[in-house]
Amino acid sequence: MTDFVRVATAAKEAATLLAPLARAPKDAALRAIADALVARAAEIVAANADDIAQARENGTSEAMIDRLRLDVPRIEKIAQAVREVADLPDPVGEVVRGGTLPNGLELRQLRVPLGVIGIIYEGRPNVTVDAAALCLKSGNAVLLRGSSSAYASNTALVQIMQDALEGTQVPAGAVQLVPGLTRESVKQMMRARGLVDVLIPRGGASLINSVVEESTVPVIETGVGNCHVYVDADADLRMAVRILVNAKAQRPSVCNAAETLLVHAAVADAFIPMALDALREEGVTVHGDARIRAYGTDVVAATEDDFAAEYLSLDIAAAVVDSLEDAVAHIRKYGSAHTDAIVTRSQQAARRFVALVDSAAVAVNASTRFTDGGEFGFGAEIGISTQKLHARGPMGLPELTSTKWIYTGEGHLRG
Repeated sequence: MTDFVRVATAAKEAATLLAPLARAPKDAALRAIADALVARAAEIVAANADDIAQARENGTSEAMIDRLRLDVPRIEKIAQAVREVADLPDPVGEVVRGGTLPNGLELRQLRVPLGVIGIIYEGRPNVTVDAAALCLKSGNAVLLRGSSSAYASNTALVQIMQDALEGTQVPAGAVQLVPGLTRESVKQMMRARGLVDVLIPRGGASLINSVVEESTVPVIETGVGNCHVYVDADADLRMAVRILVNAKAQRPSVCNAAETLLVHAAVADAFIPMALDALREEGVTVHGDARIRAYGTDVVAATEDDFAAEYLSLDIAAAVVDSLEDAVAHIRKYGSAHTDAIVTRSQQAARRFVALVDSAAVAVNASTRFTDGGEFGFGAEIGISTQKLHARGPMGLPELTSTKWIYTGEGHLRG
């Protein structure tokens, strides 16, 4: 038995024990994890120091090292996030729909755990705890495969969570770190049909595409974000500037930040100079088509790759379009089906944009930055799905469940 099969089998066995648990023991287990993280923060910081030292030796940028770093205040925030998950409603057992059929059978559709969720992710080790907490709360065991750059940190975090679970009704085997630093362990996860019920990749486009294309295990695809802001012919232009700046510059390194600006030709003369000034003040580099470049000498010529890019930086692509339909066609060609926004005072334009744009979230007169589980009001999220099956948009606890049909009769026979 390989190391991977060993931990995956342990997770599968734990999932069977975890699935029927009521909310109270799961919440108690999460609070035990939160307390243990704070109590053993020194161990986590020491392990994290090893990762940071290795990262520096490898020439990793200071910005990436900061994403990797764990200190006591950050650990306390991670623990608080776990407590907040404990406070969320438990989706397991919720009746999705049901009733009594004409023949007298009582029919219910209930939410149930998915089973074993494998999560493949890059970067920050806080994801290790966030993902585990969400999976446990929704009754799932979890296999965690973080980046090799955070292996020491992730090992310490998982060990502390397992130790905390030992004193609870949640089996310690429900949280497992996939052993190994090479891509072979990722391949094993992607081929573990029967041991792993679903895979969720979190990271850049190359990671997500690799998992989607190579996995034999069902995948819930979390998405990269080439998000658009379209300024319509009937937009409030000052509002549009505020929305654009917030969507691009408030936090440019996240997937719901705007990466492309589209401007209706009817308002180009009035809006584009305002927009360029506002973006310039925020340090944003604009990559524009020929019509955008006519308004600013500092605008960089945009390429096809620019319009398809998820910059995750203070860069934005920009183009002028002749109609709402042209804006939608541009979004369908280059977008990633994450979040796209229209700024308009026309209800007709807003309705048409919403109907035509096929994305997980569509914003009307609001920033793209609101596509987030916390902002939507249902708490933490495992990621934002841009696919169309099962879960789409911010994935909270209900999206980490499946359903089961239960029907009850009194000796009913089908004729």
